Amino acid sequence: MASSASLPIEFVEALRDLSLVDGEPLIGTPLTGGVSSDIWRVETPAGPICVKRALAKLRVAADWCAPIERNLYEARWMRVAAEAVPRCAPQVLGQHPGLGVLAMEYLPPSTHTLWKQALREGRCEPDTARAVGRALARIHGHSAARPELAAEFPTDAIFHDIRLEPYLLATARRHVDLAERIEDLVRDTRANARALVHGDVSPKNILMGPHGPVFLDAECAWWGDPAFDLAFCLNHLLLKCLWVPQAADAFMRGFAALVSEYIGHVDWEPRSEIERRAAALLPGLLLARVDGKSPVEYVTEEAQRAVVRDVARRLLRQPAERLAVVAEVWRAALDR
Repeated sequence: MASSASLPIEFVEALRDLSLVDGEPLIGTPLTGGVSSDIWRVETPAGPICVKRALAKLRVAADWCAPIERNLYEARWMRVAAEAVPRCAPQVLGQHPGLGVLAMEYLPPSTHTLWKQALREGRCEPDTARAVGRALARIHGHSAARPELAAEFPTDAIFHDIRLEPYLLATARRHVDLAERIEDLVRDTRANARALVHGDVSPKNILMGPHGPVFLDAECAWWGDPAFDLAFCLNHLLLKCLWVPQAADAFMRGFAALVSEYIGHVDWEPRSEIERRAAALLPGLLLARVDGKSPVEYVTEEAQRAVVRDVARRLLRQPAERLAVVAEVWRAALDR
């Protein structure tokens, strides 16, 4: 965490417009970890809060831009998610559409630990993975039963700019022989608009709190295919096997636990159908994390990238119907 500093003027103006502060000088601490937003802890008379401002150009090497109004929909996602699973998202304190600033409760590290850090230490408890799968399925099910919510998330263009293009379509340009297959995945994902999607269900965006998982950073919120969230999260558990090889067995047990819990709670469509879509999408996302616009930072060796490419290309050519098959192919590649 960086030292305290004067808050950027956009944050000051937004917090005053939202009546969250008066005229007092504001001191904040910039928080690290995001490529898509400036995030600060701000000290207010009522206690610390968290504020974030969406960036028009993301902090990655590739040319990757996205509309700053996306955190309006992030705030809406957080409110819907909290209706489905109380305390599964930070409480929204206010959102300033003009300045693109979102204010929310600050969740202290003393009570909310980052799942990514636990995985970095090789700790992947099946109960934790099950809790993530259960909460995610409940959010999807809650929203799927309320199709009128779709009108509150007119974010097809945002989701394309921040997910489909930089992950899948950019990867298709790198793997021309698989481009048609990857483009089919994009079409299938767009064609199955069934529920409210978070879009970035990553361990770096999941806190483990006293009441269960808390999902952060819903900037990609979209009325779309819930299989995207499932595949996106599972992708990270596979890749962590390359980051912490000695914990690969634990990660694979977590993968199986998350799948079982999530699929067991699906009641808005046939379970086999959403699993089939997630299993088909997963290798595309796997390949995207080495050859898309947002390569995962801890897969640094060419031999590791070769494992990812080999498994992903094989499964893109011969799609699996079940997620357990994806796991088997991945595990076999690690053991070679």
